[in-house]
Amino acid sequence: MMDKTFDPAAVEARVSAAWEEGQAFRAGRPERAGAEPFSIVIPPPNVTGSLHMGHALNNTIQDILVRFERMRGRDVLWQPGTDHAGIATQMVVERKLMETQQPGRRELGREEFLRRVWAWKEESGGTIIGQLKRLGASCDWSRERFTMDEGLSRAVLKTFVDLHAQGLIYRNKRLVNWDPKFQTAISDLEVQQIEVKGHLWHFDYPVVDEAGTPTGAIITVATTRPETMLGDTAVAVHPDDERYRDLVGKRVRLPLVNRLIPIVADAYSDPEKGTGAVKITPAHDFNDFEVGRRNGCRPINVLDAEARIQIAGNADFLDGAEPEEAALALDGLDRFEARKRVVSLMEERGLLRLVEPNTHAVPHGDRSGVVIEPYLTDQWYVNVKPLAERALQAVRDGQTRFVPDNYEKIFFQWLENIEPWCVSRQLWWGHQIPVWYDAEGGIFVAESEADAVAQAKAKHGREVALTRDPDVLDTWFSSALWPFSTLGWPDKTPELARFYPTNTLVTGKDIIFFWVARMMMMGLHLTDQAPFETVYLHTLVRDEKGAKMSKSKGNVVDPVDLIDRFGADALRFTLAALAAPGRDIKLGPQRVEGYRNFATKLWNAARFAEMNGCELKADFRPEAVRETLNAWALTEAAKAVAEVAQGITVYRFNDAAAAAYRFVWNVFCDWYLELAKPVLQGEGVDPAARAETQATVAFLIDQIAKLLHPFMPFLTEELWAIKGQVLPTPRGLLALESWPELSAYTNKQAEEEIGWLVDLISEVRSARSETNVPAGAQVPLVLVGADEGVRARVERWSETLTRLARLSEIGFADAAPKNAVQLLVRGSVAALPLEGIVDLAAEVARLKKEAGKARAEIGKIDGKLGNADFLARAPEEVVDEQRERRDAEAARLVKIEEALVRLSEA
Repeated sequence: MMDKTFDPAAVEARVSAAWEEGQAFRAGRPERAGAEPFSIVIPPPNVTGSLHMGHALNNTIQDILVRFERMRGRDVLWQPGTDHAGIATQMVVERKLMETQQPGRRELGREEFLRRVWAWKEESGGTIIGQLKRLGASCDWSRERFTMDEGLSRAVLKTFVDLHAQGLIYRNKRLVNWDPKFQTAISDLEVQQIEVKGHLWHFDYPVVDEAGTPTGAIITVATTRPETMLGDTAVAVHPDDERYRDLVGKRVRLPLVNRLIPIVADAYSDPEKGTGAVKITPAHDFNDFEVGRRNGCRPINVLDAEARIQIAGNADFLDGAEPEEAALALDGLDRFEARKRVVSLMEERGLLRLVEPNTHAVPHGDRSGVVIEPYLTDQWYVNVKPLAERALQAVRDGQTRFVPDNYEKIFFQWLENIEPWCVSRQLWWGHQIPVWYDAEGGIFVAESEADAVAQAKAKHGREVALTRDPDVLDTWFSSALWPFSTLGWPDKTPELARFYPTNTLVTGKDIIFFWVARMMMMGLHLTDQAPFETVYLHTLVRDEKGAKMSKSKGNVVDPVDLIDRFGADALRFTLAALAAPGRDIKLGPQRVEGYRNFATKLWNAARFAEMNGCELKADFRPEAVRETLNAWALTEAAKAVAEVAQGITVYRFNDAAAAAYRFVWNVFCDWYLELAKPVLQGEGVDPAARAETQATVAFLIDQIAKLLHPFMPFLTEELWAIKGQVLPTPRGLLALESWPELSAYTNKQAEEEIGWLVDLISEVRSARSETNVPAGAQVPLVLVGADEGVRARVERWSETLTRLARLSEIGFADAAPKNAVQLLVRGSVAALPLEGIVDLAAEVARLKKEAGKARAEIGKIDGKLGNADFLARAPEEVVDEQRERRDAEAARLVKIEEALVRLSEA
């Protein structure tokens, strides 16, 4: 006997063990040696990470695809693995050292610190893999990789050395996002823009003549960062700004520092903002760096790696000037303390003209939480421009396509304007850059120290001491090689030949630049092939109100908690059902609970089948069924299989989930089993009809298990095992079964008859509800102008019609009775005489009033949505909520108007 209730916790553990024992997810199974391959690489989660809702969505979608393709007979590889996550992992281990009062990273030294990181990774770094398994991810876990394992590290070193030899990797001094806490460059993805209430300070800079003597004229600049004025090398004004036209080409004496700097004309300056004149500090602002480069202004770095003012020993700072003692006294101050001092000094000198409150976005490190500095340092860069051209062409040529396709435009815009990629990081954890330096600064790039020593000896004619570059590579550098390094590249392995290029990449829209584009560029350059055929970019998962989840808001929904409460199947189905292309997902526990109820509904249906003798028959032939009801159910199942397959194939997972849900809940449970009850439980039923119905029910539960397996693998695997126990020979795992093939079982005549019956009952129920017929009231039904076919159907199904539509009687007439609501059902006209049951005039009045309210609400919302100021100022979730309310009101209005039409005809 089946258990009374479905217990996800017990079932999930048992089913997971069965999959593992049966090696269900292994790629390269002998029986599939001749099958067409299908491969996906997992976006490698950080080794420090734990499952968040973005992971849950991403991996659910991937698992739906790979389970579906595995059932379609393909040789599937879902390649798993984790990313070493340089800065995140280093931070975790450093924090652990601090919490346990052990020596810090620098006290331990590089070798011992890295030993500690590896030890932590082995002990605690696999949390997320276990959580992915709980979600049901059917990766080939035997092939799990790590971005710093031996094979992948070799691929990274070879790539760096080869790109350097090709002139595509070089060392340069440029601005980077600098994290003063971790003292490393970080990527744009690791920078958060946070709105901060600050000030805009207006400073007067005195204009001087050619001899450097003040002319009495001033130019006023506005800045949010007074401390960086120490590094100013120009003042910029717009070329068309009449106010400053006569000053272009002249110079000002920079207050406090006394450096003479030019006034330049540059379109970067906005005449409408501030004073229209901007200070240019090329070493401390990305835009200023470009302005300085266009106008020949040297960058002067006035901050050290910890964001303190650096004047002592800074020859660039002096630049022939004689700074005031007060300026020199700023040396060593923290940047924010220096800001206060600079403002105070400018005010003392009468050069502070105005202070305005100013709210603006300030970049912060997403992990350190400190303000990020644009910082001028020597770093290693990849010239990605030529690589980007190939990636762009691959998309234009259709080698790789984006779903949804609107992301192609975003991809093009970014790659067409791509800047050099800074790949060096001032960390210890990661792939150490394969570069060695001699005492004179000579550079030797090699895959090993021995090769570097040999290069140096060839250059100098003797052995010389070499020092390795202490920096490591950006985590995205190794991740860019993921689709092929995981398969053994640079070696020509059988796996690389069979599973590369991969078929589909599933990832979030937020890393299209950081990961997708870089994999495209590296894949094409290193393997001469685009790494994937299709890129499916999913949206974000937000909270139930539409707000972005964040720890600070306290609205983070933990997928592991939801799995514990409702089961993995319920969470997976929820995510699939809500994954409409291009629309963010609003997720709350109530939605997951709703789909847990769906799992319960199916479980109860399977128990009902068991209690009514519905067992699988090894000799059952669906195409031979004689009963109209069974033929209809098989026809509907065939339709659902086709719709689900189509939805998955075109990446419309919400449509696929909706089709599966509709068939299982509405068609199978609510209609088929209800209509089959008299056959299964009634007295004096033809034994052959009962036996056929029992076998059909059992067969359809099997097909439902297959149909739902990509979405709800645990529940369906359990049902498959339970239902298969009655068969004469044991059967294998559902995960390795074939996808349902039901297209041959379509019966048009059965669909027309049972479809008519279902539609008629549904229309009667809707009409009763819309016209406020009391729930317990039985009403007559009149078929108007019915032909012999309709009369015959009514005779065959009169008992069912009466019971399910709550009818007092069924009659026939040539014309509709007076005061009757008319229904049109597949060309047949039916009427519900409601006189004496419902006050029709009162109902019409009520519905007209409700229609007026709905129209008023729609008008109010349209006013908001048509207001450009509202759209610009309101948070995204508020705008989305208004749109949803409008959709709901519009749908309600349609229903009201349909009811009014029915009543007006009565």
